[in-house]
Amino acid sequence: MYEKPILKVRHLHKQFGKGCTQCQEGHSESLQKNYCPKCGTVYACRDVSFDLFPGEILGIVGESGSGKSTMMQCLYFDEAVTSGEAYVNDSDLMGKNMFELSAQQKRSIRNHKYGMVYQNPVHGLKMDFSSIGNIAEKLIAAGKRYVNEMEATSKNLLDSVHIPLFRMKEEPQNFSGGMQQRVQIAKALSNNPPILFLDEVTTGLDLSVQANVLDLIKKIQRELGISMVVVSHDLAVIRMLADRTVVMLNGSIIEEGLTDQILEDPQRAYTQQLVYSLI
Repeated sequence: MYEKPILKVRHLHKQFGKGCTQCQEGHSESLQKNYCPKCGTVYACRDVSFDLFPGEILGIVGESGSGKSTMMQCLYFDEAVTSGEAYVNDSDLMGKNMFELSAQQKRSIRNHKYGMVYQNPVHGLKMDFSSIGNIAEKLIAAGKRYVNEMEATSKNLLDSVHIPLFRMKEEPQNFSGGMQQRVQIAKALSNNPPILFLDEVTTGLDLSVQANVLDLIKKIQRELGISMVVVSHDLAVIRMLADRTVVMLNGSIIEEGLTDQILEDPQRAYTQQLVYSLI
């Protein structure tokens, strides 16, 4: 494995609600899963720490409500963390906790260092813009100004995700779910991000469409060497994509390791249950 992680996350904590004396740290046995029945606070992420290495696909797996999507939203600055640290191995950001940066600095990271593909394409695309317009919007945010250059880049990206170019001026709201996801992937790649987040990107798609999207993700990773964090509740998706896997339950990481190791010799009862449900 590489020496230096490209992304280092330490002690990420996210709660919805103020908490009370019953559920504050040290009283977690009073929680029902990650919910406090007394004050209604949800502890969505609890002390989450992991590394992402260059060129690696890291899988985050867990049931619905395990905190994996909230964690992703915190990393992409869609949600503010309650506490924690995240560092990107980049000369401009060395030693800076990204969660403590200004809104402008966070926006710059989203425009230049990160790509995001949401479970629901409505969150990643403007459905009433053309497909090429969606990509141009991201390019403009990343500082591009020349129309011909942006059009050429957009065409190449749409072609690479198998969107017919004669449909590039159509709005994504006219497309199937699988095509919308592919436009979203093209948009996320337009700023050449070193880190790409993918949140439940195959949920709700037909099996054949799922396979096409997963093949596309593997091809992109192989050709561009992008580091990816892939969130899924589906271990079959993680098995196909991930080099290493982190298992989350009730907001906490309960197991992590090489994906083959997690699948062949799961240590925790919950992970065993996940793996056996695949067989």
